[in-house]
Amino acid sequence: MNAPPRAPRPSRRALRAPALAALAALGLLLTACSGSDGSGEGGEAGGGDLLASVETMFGTVDIPEPADGDLTVVALGWSDAEAALALGVKPVAVYDWLPFGEENKGVGPWATDLFGEDTPTVIENVDQSLNYEQIQSFEPDLILNVRSANDEAQYERLSSIAPTVYAPQGTAAYATDWRTHTRLIAESLGRAEEGEELVTEVEGRIVEAAAEHPEFAGLSAVTGSKFGEAYGAYLPGDARFDLLEQLGFALHAPVAELPASGGFFAPVAAEQVEVLDAEVAVLFPIGYTLDELREDPLVQSLDVVDEGRAVLLDAEGDVSMAFSAASVLSIPPALDGLLPQLAGAVATE
Repeated sequence: MNAPPRAPRPSRRALRAPALAALAALGLLLTACSGSDGSGEGGEAGGGDLLASVETMFGTVDIPEPADGDLTVVALGWSDAEAALALGVKPVAVYDWLPFGEENKGVGPWATDLFGEDTPTVIENVDQSLNYEQIQSFEPDLILNVRSANDEAQYERLSSIAPTVYAPQGTAAYATDWRTHTRLIAESLGRAEEGEELVTEVEGRIVEAAAEHPEFAGLSAVTGSKFGEAYGAYLPGDARFDLLEQLGFALHAPVAELPASGGFFAPVAAEQVEVLDAEVAVLFPIGYTLDELREDPLVQSLDVVDEGRAVLLDAEGDVSMAFSAASVLSIPPALDGLLPQLAGAVATE
């Protein structure tokens, strides 16, 4: 999404969170949709009726009802498969962004069980490229690329295979917020009401968490990373900072003044690293181990780290992955993992 792809990580124990149970139950109660009787060119698979008609940045996309009643979905966007699973739809192929690997069926361990006995094709993230012939071979009725680079040429090629849904007009690359993400995918699947129920449930969980931690309100915060020889800070519009903001934190003022790259991320040069010195920080490495992040002399120089007000996450750990996945299914386990650590950091503040 905003950094070089990472090597596949080993299998991990699935997160178990009470707040997730309700979502999983809802997803399993909905009728699971998968199949292989797709369309070929242009996605003309149905018998004339429309399953949905949705508005995207590339115009209106009509999605025909599949002739056999089974909707064959390929999920290419960041966490698109998780949103579909939450709605009871099992994609036949999943682009493995983070990556979660075949052992997790290309989604977070909090979502893997929703595939049941079905196993999708896990498409490896190779420099964020797409193999159009492979995608065509799945004979999809619908392609989801809602949280993506928003490339128009890519859209044109994909839409020649099947109706393809991108983010709404005005959305920055990879910055589709989780509410819009869930609602748009739900609408595309003909399940708008179920999507609204999921959004309401997760919003309630966030509101509850903020109410449980009034000490968060108004404290300046950053979410940042180290990658390559540089650092970076996430801005409003990125799901990681947005979640902190919804919990009551405010963007650290020096970060707000940084020039954005892609609309939701600001590069931070080594000589600027002090801009990460907020009252509270959530930091994680990309391409480095957690120990390497802790030992980084510039990271160590920050008061927020030295004084114990920083939450340092293992980039390959469940909490960090749930935080980054930013799906309707990953937010509850992200909260369960982050809240105790944030409370500890604030208590030190």
